[in-house]
Amino acid sequence: MKLIVLDRDGVINEDSDDYVKSVDEWEPIPGSIEAIARLSKAGYTVAVATNQSGIARGYFDEFELAAMHQKLCTLVEQEGGEVDGVFFCPHGPDDDCDCRKPKTGLLEQIECEFGTSVDKIPFVGDSAKDLLCAKLAGCTPVLVRTGKGERTFSESTENELDGVLVHNNLQEFVDSFLNSQTH
Repeated sequence: MKLIVLDRDGVINEDSDDYVKSVDEWEPIPGSIEAIARLSKAGYTVAVATNQSGIARGYFDEFELAAMHQKLCTLVEQEGGEVDGVFFCPHGPDDDCDCRKPKTGLLEQIECEFGTSVDKIPFVGDSAKDLLCAKLAGCTPVLVRTGKGERTFSESTENELDGVLVHNNLQEFVDSFLNSQTH
């Protein structure tokens, strides 16, 4: 199975320090929906792994989160692609769960759901938590400069960025990745 894992906020959709709290606030980053559709059409299983502590904080509920994810899936389907699964951690930072990135519980859920390993598969994120989660699970970490990505890049040490692919946005990563797979 060809699998790719994407973080959500800051990779697929615009991020907000005040949290993306509603389907109306959920706005895709230009090119991201088309990029996901291209991955899907190229035969990749696309999984989203996202921390959503806004639920634990009471900013929105699981129904509103489901509406945001339905919007994502519908937009990708309109471009001829598919999001194969959305995996989220609803817990807060102090809940000590196994699924909040940088812990690898969401990736373990993805492995279980799709019956495959995440070892060496691309994990695209915009935060240090995403990169650490990817490394801990044996994924290939990819940093995009959208969302918190530019800040993550400038605040990371050379050691933290060791082995990390860096792209301006999801669309640029997908262009490069699909091109590398055909040559």
